[in-house]
Amino acid sequence: MKSLARIPKSITFLFWMTILVGIVYPLFITAVAQICFPARANGSLLVIDGKVRGSTLLAQKFVSDKFFHARPSATDYAYIGSGASNLAATNYALQSRIAQTKGPIETYRAGPKAGQLIGSDIENWFQRDIYQGKPHIVAQWANMHNSEDAQAWVTSDPTHGASVDAWAKVHPAIVDQFVKDNPGTPKPQASDLAAVFFTSFSEEHPGTFPSVATSTDAEGKAVTTIEPVTTGSDIQSYFFDMWRQDHPSDALASIPDDYVTTSGSGLDPDISLETALGQVDRVASARSFNAAQKAALIEKIKSAASASTTLIGPPRVNVVQLNARLEKDPIK
Repeated sequence: MKSLARIPKSITFLFWMTILVGIVYPLFITAVAQICFPARANGSLLVIDGKVRGSTLLAQKFVSDKFFHARPSATDYAYIGSGASNLAATNYALQSRIAQTKGPIETYRAGPKAGQLIGSDIENWFQRDIYQGKPHIVAQWANMHNSEDAQAWVTSDPTHGASVDAWAKVHPAIVDQFVKDNPGTPKPQASDLAAVFFTSFSEEHPGTFPSVATSTDAEGKAVTTIEPVTTGSDIQSYFFDMWRQDHPSDALASIPDDYVTTSGSGLDPDISLETALGQVDRVASARSFNAAQKAALIEKIKSAASASTTLIGPPRVNVVQLNARLEKDPIK
């Protein structure tokens, strides 16, 4: 009977605690947050021209040379399912991604070319089409790293896969031989043919690499095709590691870790001051800045880094905010 007598009190207590903790407290905290720091309470949204373009707390994928680039992301900056790659330092996939990132941005540390980008030298070496004393660099690359790099190239863009399919139709003998050598793949897909495609391409177009090219047809419509190229970021990225093996004694400058490694979430919007300054030349060139405008951009970056400096962390720059400022308040 005594237990039954406590039931009304328990229900009353549950009711008022539900009101207090489930309604009053959340409303109070929400009100305080909206009054004291509304921008942060609403997700630190980035609004440009009245439209929400993201959040300053989350990195975005910037690919244009006119913008500063965030740290690499293991999930390609996907907000759902974000995280790290968890790849070990000895994993080839991680080593390859870092090498591909370094190719277009690496510079010489010493010698007559100190401070200059190595990209043009990679391209000149690539055009000679000799690696470790053997011809056909592209064929060697594809056969050494078929599943990691060659197949990834085929699947990374629909145009790439379509080009391999088109190649297969005009090279039936090579495809038939592939099927004989791989009886477990009687109907090979484009990615399955990656190695033989690049081997054939290397023999037919020595010293070149297949890359996307956009042209205009007779009706004025944009047409995307795959064309052999001898220069470009693809060559600098994919073949940096092989070039380095052929040039082990060249002194190269060190690159900040956050320039080539991902964060734990894959969405860190901050980069170090060194990484931001390392991108100034590219951004200034893409925006056709003169010397004074370039100097002003550097000061803007240093000012942003100084404002974010704390007692327990190095100077950092929020890439999303920096790019937004460049768009909203261009340096003139």
